[in-house]
Amino acid sequence: MTPPPLDRGEPLIELRGATKRFPGANGGIHTAVRDLNFTVAPGEFVAVVGPTGCGKSTTLSLVSGLEPASAGRTLVRGADVRGIPDGVGYMFQQDAVLPWKSVLDNVALGPHFRGASKKQARAQAAEWVRTVGLGGFEGYYPHQLSGGMRKRVSLAQTLVNNPEIILMDEPFSALDVQTRQLMQDELLRVWSGTDAAVIFVTHDLEEAISLADRVVVMTASPATVCGDFTVTLERPRNVEQVRLTEEFRDLYREIWETLRDQVEAARSQGASRVA
Repeated sequence: MTPPPLDRGEPLIELRGATKRFPGANGGIHTAVRDLNFTVAPGEFVAVVGPTGCGKSTTLSLVSGLEPASAGRTLVRGADVRGIPDGVGYMFQQDAVLPWKSVLDNVALGPHFRGASKKQARAQAAEWVRTVGLGGFEGYYPHQLSGGMRKRVSLAQTLVNNPEIILMDEPFSALDVQTRQLMQDELLRVWSGTDAAVIFVTHDLEEAISLADRVVVMTASPATVCGDFTVTLERPRNVEQVRLTEEFRDLYREIWETLRDQVEAARSQGASRVA
């Protein structure tokens, strides 16, 4: 089903006072995120950073419809999220490739589940396998691939359905530094050919600034937004080169001033629980 066209004056994604509570230990209630307020425009790349365990992934769950808000509102295309919205792609920290299927057939699963014939699904998959740099590896199986190649498969799985919204939960955190940098450049390359909005969760402030149009900083748990910074670096970007610029370093220092306080608060919370 094709999502209805969106008025460009409206945000594609909007959180209005969104709060999520879960049953806690000993019958209590754990508030993961509280009073979240921010928007994402069509075609905008927003990175979300914050201390470990503060609720960044929960934010993605609210937008994706995997979890309902306990209070406040989560809207996609101006409508309250009451299930998984059409046009959403989700890339998790752990890849979701099926070990018994080839690269091509793993990528073809999405279009096939959405009603494409096997031939159509494989044709769409083949195009995206080539786009993410895996041409020639269509018949390989996951155990024959490196970690970076498996991430390329996951990226193709996400993009083959032409999502309007891409949610990414620390997708490159398990990769070595060099491979991670290659995948960051690859993501920017393939995303630039779409008009998709991205919410990218990461612990790495350098990664956030290198990739995003905006960086949203969340507080220690229970998380709320404490900073929203515009990244003024020009596109297209090469992540290795952009990190050497004075503009990048200035942005890093500015955002870290806010993030550091929250990291220290989270560390204090953890120490008090252990004590």
